[in-house]
Amino acid sequence: MILAQPEKSEGYFLIAMVAAEAGQVRKALPLVERALAIEPRNPEYLAQYARLLILLRRDGGAAAAARTALDCPTDDARTLDTLGCVLVRLGDHESSVQPFKNAVLLEPGNLDYRYNLAAACGFTGRVDTARAEYETIIAAEPGNARAHYALAILSRQTPETNHVDRLAAALDGTSEPQDQLRLRYALAKELEDIGQPERAFTALSNANTEHKRRIGYDFAQDDAIFDAIEAAFASPLTDEMHAGPSEAPIFVVGMPRTGTTLVDRILSSHPKVATAGELQAMPLAVKQAAGTRSRQVIDAETIRAAMQAPANRIGELYLARAAHHLPARAHRFVDKLPANFLYVGHIARSLPQASIVCLRRHPMDTIWSNFRNLFASQSAYYAYSYDLLDTARYYARFDRLMRVWERLFPGRVLQFSYEALVDNQEEQTRRLLEHCGLEWDPACLSFHKNRAAVATPSAAQVRRGLNAEGIGRWKAHGEHMAAVRGFLERQGISTV
Repeated sequence: MILAQPEKSEGYFLIAMVAAEAGQVRKALPLVERALAIEPRNPEYLAQYARLLILLRRDGGAAAAARTALDCPTDDARTLDTLGCVLVRLGDHESSVQPFKNAVLLEPGNLDYRYNLAAACGFTGRVDTARAEYETIIAAEPGNARAHYALAILSRQTPETNHVDRLAAALDGTSEPQDQLRLRYALAKELEDIGQPERAFTALSNANTEHKRRIGYDFAQDDAIFDAIEAAFASPLTDEMHAGPSEAPIFVVGMPRTGTTLVDRILSSHPKVATAGELQAMPLAVKQAAGTRSRQVIDAETIRAAMQAPANRIGELYLARAAHHLPARAHRFVDKLPANFLYVGHIARSLPQASIVCLRRHPMDTIWSNFRNLFASQSAYYAYSYDLLDTARYYARFDRLMRVWERLFPGRVLQFSYEALVDNQEEQTRRLLEHCGLEWDPACLSFHKNRAAVATPSAAQVRRGLNAEGIGRWKAHGEHMAAVRGFLERQGISTV
């Protein structure tokens, strides 16, 4: 087709899509570019081009293509859904809602399109719409595990209003492992909501035991990463600390489920601060600077190699990647990727004016909350979380690494207690703002009114006022947590 009609765009685009489906994204990209050279405002080409760029982690080009596509009218549902997915990957959940909505209007029977719309509505606070869309999906496909799980975590369930029986029936009706994982997590969450902790633990334990077996996780994998980081930063640091930009980022780090989203909402309620969400920009900047060819973003080889890269190079790479996820005219921004606690050394070296806040929550609540929440099930970041003792081991290494950072960079990291914030919101909020170099603003006390999107399991909680519901939650499972408590105490970590 291309040889016969080289002036036509369709041939280039079709071959590109075949290559992309075969996993040859880098071969597909120039073919789409040839098609766009002929039809630069074709919305289908632009949407697929943006999708390919996202897969190659070229977010800047993806953002430009997506913005152009938004200005090009189309009645193709697949193109609209693809565009919405690109915007979600860029962290622009608000802009994704309309393309998803239009895709559903064009093809109301496509449950994948409807699920994407429901998720975007949930992220952006349109909770009633999200609930209705999930219910529509379940009515059409009673075993849809993604919709069941998303609906369970959308809001708190009550003894009078819950989906426990429906979830149990859906679980009985499937043998697909990923569906079983989601349904058991959904069931555990709702059982805990309605005050049945023993049944909740059974569902959760069954889910996690099976998933850990399937992924073949061994804590030695994470242990090696912690060892490599500590070894890399064992020698005295000789880097000259270059002056950072005045629009310095604020990194909110820590173990997941410790209040990182809450602190992000507090900070981004300040008129001079915007949230960028959970960016992969620092892990990718370190990986790029290291130049290693391994498939893992973080491994021992990459950790060692990154120490040879100039610190300011890592900072430049980070800021270039982060720029594509920021609202216009953002003076300061928050990057709330919890796993950035692994990169505090690089942050401190490469962005000397950056503020770093590490959330600390009672270790037993931290471990229980990690165990009970379903993270991205294919992500290596959270593979520890499917076993209570693995999670305790990970917490102990996290705690030890934070002491390393405190020794190397005294005063750079604010150790911020979740419990102290709940106990005295204004005092702790003032302390937080002062550490970040921000003047006091009372809007930070009304974080639950913040309209920014939330794409984490904490979405429902942070849209309510501050409360103590999560404090001491592990105690409902005290018998099952006894081994965890013993392990922590042997590590010298207080569980009082």
